[in-house]
Amino acid sequence: MQAAQVRASSAPPSALPSTLSVRPPSVTGALRALESLLMRRGQRTARRNAWTAVLEDRRRAKARREAQHLLEAVAAPGPQAT
Repeated sequence: MQAAQVRASSAPPSALPSTLSVRPPSVTGALRALESLLMRRGQRTARRNAWTAVLEDRRRAKARREAQHLLEAVAAPGPQAT
């Protein structure tokens, strides 16, 4: 039984079935490659949009803090300049 296993595993490459040969790319593979190529640009745009949104949020937060300080200063009891 072991001899049969050794003989089967030591077969020359030409004796292997032809199904192990290199196949041309499939339509699915070609579409995936095209999608990945096109998505690179989309990902770059998405990152740029996300960073722009972060900067805009920071600007709004700063304006909100300034408005809050101004409202607190106006509402605080004390002498007011007229």
